[in-house]
Amino acid sequence: MGASRLKFRAGTCGMGGRVVECTGLEIRQGRKSFVGSNPTPSARYRKIRVIVPFPVVLPPEPAKGIGKMYSDEDLASAVGAGVLSDEAAEAFRAHVGQLRRAPAVDEEHFRLITGFNDIFVVIACVLLLVSLAGIGASAATWVGAAAVAAAAWLLAEFFTRKRRMALPSIVLLLAFVGGVLATVFLLLPQQTPGGFAVASAFAAAAACLHWWRFRVPITVAAGAAAVVGCAFALLISVAPEASNWLNALSLIAGVAVFTLAMRWDATDTMRQTRRSDVAFWLHLLAAPLIVHPIFTALGVTSGQANAGQAIVVVALYVAIALVSLAADRRALMVSALTYVLYAFSALLKQYGVVSLSFAITALAIGAALLLLSAFWHPTRAFVLGFLPPAIQQRLAPFR
Repeated sequence: MGASRLKFRAGTCGMGGRVVECTGLEIRQGRKSFVGSNPTPSARYRKIRVIVPFPVVLPPEPAKGIGKMYSDEDLASAVGAGVLSDEAAEAFRAHVGQLRRAPAVDEEHFRLITGFNDIFVVIACVLLLVSLAGIGASAATWVGAAAVAAAAWLLAEFFTRKRRMALPSIVLLLAFVGGVLATVFLLLPQQTPGGFAVASAFAAAAACLHWWRFRVPITVAAGAAAVVGCAFALLISVAPEASNWLNALSLIAGVAVFTLAMRWDATDTMRQTRRSDVAFWLHLLAAPLIVHPIFTALGVTSGQANAGQAIVVVALYVAIALVSLAADRRALMVSALTYVLYAFSALLKQYGVVSLSFAITALAIGAALLLLSAFWHPTRAFVLGFLPPAIQQRLAPFR
């Protein structure tokens, strides 16, 4: 190996810095002595060439802006350990997204799973709850339901309150509220619509208690669903003919839940706290309550579609897409997608395209949705431009 040559500057010369040349100190110079080991401030830089008899490999400098990476699992672990709050973790994610030029506000994030351990815990919880329900049902049916509710609460004390695991928390919340609903309904002497209303009221109270204790975002949506069920059952028990108005009642309930979801959204327009997750689940509940009665009234579910119905369905879906763009929530579009696919498949079947009707419909609609997803942000900016500033302030901003 040949010798490597390394050039460098000897450093900043000045008072306090010692300069030594390989011929010796100033005391060894006979005729032209140095001014001293500590030179005057007028000293200049000197280039020194050093010959190293072996190759020198300098470590590469780290790229600018690249440091230690933190995954969502690391942040979730920090939140579970109490090192970070949920708000701080979400703010960190939004900051990183902004640095990477990814608009975090418009991505509609929500916590569902942080790792395979969530699935593992859910499987274990489901096995335990099902076994408790079976063992308890051997004594009495309501005993099994009560055992499920009690076990779900106790498991939530660890996996929700301490570990902060998202998916197990959702499953345990649904098991608790459902267990309370089933327990009260099975304990009633007569299982009538009035009895279901009473059981739904207890389920709503259980959801409120669970929210006070654990603050799982889906709890508000579960409580709202219990309230809607209680209102429906109570109305039918008082006026049995109200069962003929279920579509209209469902639409009214869906609009009410959607309004509640928008109120939660307005309290966190930056989508950085738990309130945004609460709004997400409320939107997910409101979507089928709104979409189903509308498309049912249009006769889409009857299996007999015509060109006029297809045009109305497309116009309605465009309107739903505009609302979804303005609110930056995709749940309405997802809920209406099934009805659009069904309507156009039935229309193509009437024109003789039987075997490929669904495939052609799915291809066209899927391509359109992918195109909208790719240009979601500029399209949303265009839609927000038509809204007054007072409404824009209550919506998620565009970045």
